[in-house]
Amino acid sequence: RSPSIDWDTDNIKVSLVRSSAYTPNLATDQFLSSVATRVADSGNLTGKTVAAGVADADDVTFTAVAAGAAIQYILIWKDTGVAATSPLIALIDTATGLPVTPGGGDITVAWDAGANKIFKL
Repeated sequence: RSPSIDWDTDNIKVSLVRSSAYTPNLATDQFLSSVATRVADSGNLTGKTVAAGVADADDVTFTAVAAGAAIQYILIWKDTGVAATSPLIALIDTATGLPVTPGGGDITVAWDAGANKIFKL
């Protein structure tokens, strides 16, 4: 049974992930515990909206991301407080600015302002 996700009311977060630390397996990866090594996790998304299957939220800024290898993925997940029960929602691997190589400064994830926003079901 798939976990319930309510975009409007659940605690939804975003993580920056390197492909050197994580290889997605869409057949088996269901919870945050599948992605043990993350570069940075956001706080809860703010300004969330959903209409006609289109999810949106305010842009996310990760502050002072430590310098290191390139980040290839933006991971979206529901935070239940426990990684083993926090369901994965989406993995973005193609977007303007990806991959991004952190140099110690801020990294801002600016969601698409077009019709599809963060994602469209």
